[in-house]
Amino acid sequence: MNQAHEWPTLERLDLNLFRVFEVVYRERNLTRAALLLHLSQSAVSHALARLREQLGDPLFVRAGRGVAPTPLAEQLAPGIQDALSGLRHSVTRGRLFDPRCDRRNFTLNMPEQMEPLVLPALLDHLRHLAPQVEVRSGSLHWAELRRELASGRVDLAIEIARPTDAELRQQLLLQEPLCVVAGPAFAGELSAERYLAAEHVAVTSRRRGICVEDLALGHLGLVRQVRQRCQHYLTAALLLAHNDWLLTMPRRYAELINAGLDNRLLAMPLELPPVTLNLYWSQQAENEPGSQWLRGQLLELARQRF
Repeated sequence: MNQAHEWPTLERLDLNLFRVFEVVYRERNLTRAALLLHLSQSAVSHALARLREQLGDPLFVRAGRGVAPTPLAEQLAPGIQDALSGLRHSVTRGRLFDPRCDRRNFTLNMPEQMEPLVLPALLDHLRHLAPQVEVRSGSLHWAELRRELASGRVDLAIEIARPTDAELRQQLLLQEPLCVVAGPAFAGELSAERYLAAEHVAVTSRRRGICVEDLALGHLGLVRQVRQRCQHYLTAALLLAHNDWLLTMPRRYAELINAGLDNRLLAMPLELPPVTLNLYWSQQAENEPGSQWLRGQLLELARQRF
């Protein structure tokens, strides 16, 4: 007859093991968990082995290329996540952030095409408010970005509005209308019929990625003719100089990159929704003073300039 496992008291538990449990539970992969925890994979396996021994349960079992939680791990996870979140909140609640004198390096993630529009304006806005604060800009794909936000290596993200889960918080930052850019070879007015009959340049950083304008056209049951794909709007704008192609892009960014070109900015002839950009941050950073401050500054900047 099997003897019942005796659960350890809190005093006998190493609370650091629960941080390992939390990340492995979220990532379902020991390699990714080790990277996020800044540990070797063997150290993560050793930590899990200790916790398994103390709790008398495997906690995670192999599943494909990753791991899956056992029923006991599923039962324990919400309480462990809440407890760690409360501990983080307690630690950060008393740590004030004074932008006038504190040194702080923030990592802000945004699509590459948004950086020329957002970053110079943000740094100019912060120049006198926070002279010792540094903002580093990067661009990650969504799956990696979610992990980097959760780990705290990315403080805040500006991204196209999309569904997410409770681990991420989001707030509307700005909505930018689409316009159509035409080069010198495209003469006359632009109607909906001409727009759909024309050849277009599409900008996407992914080989099979779909542009926001194509997604919006699809919702209307419409399809345009994409003649050329490229990764950057500046490249696309330069291509218009020798072709009668059209380029669809956010209005404010179009004004910025076409200022020195002979291209024309035309009104979008179809009723396409504006590009909606949200701020995203992790649940753990919800009440962190520095994160709160930077979110407030970005929202104020959006009200003033965008």
